[in-house]
Amino acid sequence: MSTHYDTLETRPAEHREAALMAALPAQIRQAQQHSPAMASRLEGVEAERITSRQALAGVPVTRKHELLALQQAGRPQDTFGGFAAVVRGPNMPRIFASPGPIYEPDVAARDYWRAGRALFAAGFRQGDLMHNAFSYHMTPGAFMMESGAHAMGCTVFPAGTGQTEQQLAAIVDLQPQGYCGTPSFLRILLEKAKENAIDVSSLKKGLVSGEACPPSLRDLFIAQGVDVYQCYATADLGLIAYETASREGLVLDEGVIVEIVRPGTGDVLPDGEVGELVVTTLNPHYPLIRFGTGDLSAVLPGTCPTGRTNSRIKGWMGRADQTTKVKGMFVHPAQVAEVAKRFPEVLRARLVVSGEMAKDHMTLKVEVAHLPPGLAERLAESVREVTKLRSEIEAVAPGSLPNDGRVIEDARSYK
Repeated sequence: MSTHYDTLETRPAEHREAALMAALPAQIRQAQQHSPAMASRLEGVEAERITSRQALAGVPVTRKHELLALQQAGRPQDTFGGFAAVVRGPNMPRIFASPGPIYEPDVAARDYWRAGRALFAAGFRQGDLMHNAFSYHMTPGAFMMESGAHAMGCTVFPAGTGQTEQQLAAIVDLQPQGYCGTPSFLRILLEKAKENAIDVSSLKKGLVSGEACPPSLRDLFIAQGVDVYQCYATADLGLIAYETASREGLVLDEGVIVEIVRPGTGDVLPDGEVGELVVTTLNPHYPLIRFGTGDLSAVLPGTCPTGRTNSRIKGWMGRADQTTKVKGMFVHPAQVAEVAKRFPEVLRARLVVSGEMAKDHMTLKVEVAHLPPGLAERLAESVREVTKLRSEIEAVAPGSLPNDGRVIEDARSYK
């Protein structure tokens, strides 16, 4: 039995990189010609020049909150605010809604969200029956997994969420081989089954998403006979990364270009640094270029022991949007980055907000090899200029700030 979904997973890394970079200009032209919202974001970008990661890094990042604002401004003239490059009709069988609401188009294409790759890595194979417990109500999660399962030749039971007793009865009757859904609901099903002596031992594998699944919970599932894997996907982008049998991070999908940037900026960070996950999709129907997910992650060194040669990420490590209100004023990660960029001596910066309620205090911690005379004063002046707030400056040694992606730390007491 094959251990890989296709030959794309094991091609030499340099072949993959060349193919992705060769596809970039056409994808950017597609966005400029058929996605009015992306075209406005890409104004002045010469598509034929975007053939490297260095060139891509000069393209503006479009973050999720911006997509939402543009969609809202464009309704009711255009449901998708000018982001979609597909029109209603036979090529768009459904429209989905994510919190916001943000509306996403479904496209009549085989495995549109590319979930089949993650299902295969989780052990699903042709002929399996998948118990799909993602919600079929408004959001696309269930349909993402169902389309991937169908592309693999699996049969799907559309269980949806809730109605635990009926779901357990269906598992007993239908004997599905695998589960797909959130880890929390799988835990509920297994605990309820154990409590009522219901045999659900047909479930041998699972693919979970939508929530964190720490090793302790994964081990609990394995101890109950369900070998569970995770994947990271969004309604906007489809599959981004998936877990393999190595259990060492998540391997990137073959249909996306992923960058890790400093929160609040578009500046690409070195491998290993924690930052915001920015994704460029090669989907021509919904061509998002440098889309800021708002999620934190980091690139892992090396390649997957399973033979997959794509890069790996650590998985979800928190949220990148660390906007904080201080003395009634919003302070954004981009403002901290702007201050730090003004001073080449600053290697990294972290704004710490402390104090009790209504007594906010800001300290900008900066990593510097040495503190030249007057630098602290100039930094404090820049903070006040950019944020309209006063801040103390604390110089710290290079490498002493945590590598956790946080640019603003809210350390206030709310007792």
